[in-house]
Amino acid sequence: MAVKERADAARNRQAILTAASTLFAAVDDPMTVTMDDVAAAAGVGKGTLFRRFGDRAGLLRAVFETRITALTDTINAGPPPLGPATPARERILAVLDAIVEFKLNNRQISLVLEQIEQRPDGISFFDTPNYRTARTLFSALLVDIVGADRATWTAHALLSLTRIDLIDHLVSADGWTAERIRRHVRGFAEQVLGPEPG
Repeated sequence: MAVKERADAARNRQAILTAASTLFAAVDDPMTVTMDDVAAAAGVGKGTLFRRFGDRAGLLRAVFETRITALTDTINAGPPPLGPATPARERILAVLDAIVEFKLNNRQISLVLEQIEQRPDGISFFDTPNYRTARTLFSALLVDIVGADRATWTAHALLSLTRIDLIDHLVSADGWTAERIRRHVRGFAEQVLGPEPG
């Protein structure tokens, strides 16, 4: 039986996530935000913060998850074009675009998390829950489009377009706009998927 979170604990958790999200959004590098900064902004003790989230990486992941939950819920059970009732080709394009848009809107925190996940003591980026879920979805949708033998490879190839290090480079170094990135991702994905079924 699940233990219900106490009301004061739930309030503290929400205060911490709200404060952390605000602080992370206000800086170029979320890793410059300290646990002391978050505790002070949330009005809680630093011990509460560490007990709840472990470390700054854990807090970053929690903030990221609160931001991406609405998107994953819509993909899992929402209406078209992201939800399950959408034809496979259209859904892949819509989900791919939604992931890219999310990464663009959450560029700094996404970049830091992908860097953390590439460290020797971190889990592989390919083993993160969000990536595994997206790969599994795309692989299943791609079977009837590219064949079972190419579905997983094609899923990885399409999801590589959502890598935040690529997106950040295009924005920061090459000066691409969000609209241009999304247009090019869609165009490339359309080439990979082939023409719409007639």
